[in-house]
Amino acid sequence: MSAVVAEPEAPPAALSRPSAPAVQVSGVNHFYGEGAARNQVLFDNCIEVQPAQLVVMTGPSGAGKTTLLTLVGALRSVQAGRISVLGRELSQLSPRELVGVRRDIGFVFQMHNLFDALSAYENVKMAMQLGRQRPEQMRRRGVEILEQLGLGHRIDYRPRMLSGGERQRVAIARALVNEPRLILADEPTAALDRESTRKVVELLKATTVEHAAAVIMVTHDYRIIEAADRLVHMVDGRIVSDVVLHDALRICEFLRAVDLFRALTPTQLTDVAEKMTKRQYRAGEVIIREGDPGEEFFLISDGEVDVVRADHEVAHLGRGDFFGEVALISGEPRNSTVLATEPVDTFVLGKSDFQSALDASAPFRDQLYRVYFSRH
Repeated sequence: MSAVVAEPEAPPAALSRPSAPAVQVSGVNHFYGEGAARNQVLFDNCIEVQPAQLVVMTGPSGAGKTTLLTLVGALRSVQAGRISVLGRELSQLSPRELVGVRRDIGFVFQMHNLFDALSAYENVKMAMQLGRQRPEQMRRRGVEILEQLGLGHRIDYRPRMLSGGERQRVAIARALVNEPRLILADEPTAALDRESTRKVVELLKATTVEHAAAVIMVTHDYRIIEAADRLVHMVDGRIVSDVVLHDALRICEFLRAVDLFRALTPTQLTDVAEKMTKRQYRAGEVIIREGDPGEEFFLISDGEVDVVRADHEVAHLGRGDFFGEVALISGEPRNSTVLATEPVDTFVLGKSDFQSALDASAPFRDQLYRVYFSRH
């Protein structure tokens, strides 16, 4: 067992969130074309997005991000699998009912699709007329959101008098003006400069905090990842990683302070963090038991544990400490029992992923064996 020498700051407490997911995707496959030209573009994708979450979806071009986004937005029909949006399963809805679901979604596309004959405010007003805004509140609300996006001096300008970035911000205002419960954005900041991007991201983040809206954003713009709650990565039609960023960053901070993991590069550290899952234990609960096979490595996020061997306490561990690595290295049964002395949050790494971390870095592997043999 080992304790870290420095204790990183805890991230802000998570917001309390409604229990029902805003989006549930289960086993979704999708195909383009027919007959011999039929081509599968999505493969068994599963994801849940909670209200008040900002999810950033990345991946190479052609990975299936936009296809998945349009399926969630009820702009394409679900072919295989299930998608539930705002509590309603899309495949069970009539065309009229699907229109109702779309009214609770704010869409931002790569192309702004503004009406050239209407001013910036009038484009935003059209969305309010289709939504639930009261007529007497429309002007105030439309002007307010355009000002938030730095367009207060362009309210009555038509699209041809606006720059590409300004037109995109009008489209974003149009998507957000009705305070939708779900926002689907496809490369919303691609045409924006740094300051405009900051304003857009702040507004999107505010919708998750103030209105508990869920946001799914497809992007290659790494300037906005800092604001995300989750990072989902797609490759070749599959979700290959889904990381809660606050947890991943926290794990990296813990691991970086431990001699055992210091030899890993930032990329390798991140790879390890992405494979760790969060697990909670009640006070008095046995986490691992002496004599059991060793299948997992544990990192304590919060709380404290006692390490007991032959009925004698041999260590007391707390936040930032780790345990369970000895059995993984030796292949022998657990040599101690670990008992939660208070409610404990842990991050857990399975045996195969732990072995992959060893294989990825010879310095890490050598350091790990030195730590192990120093204890015997």
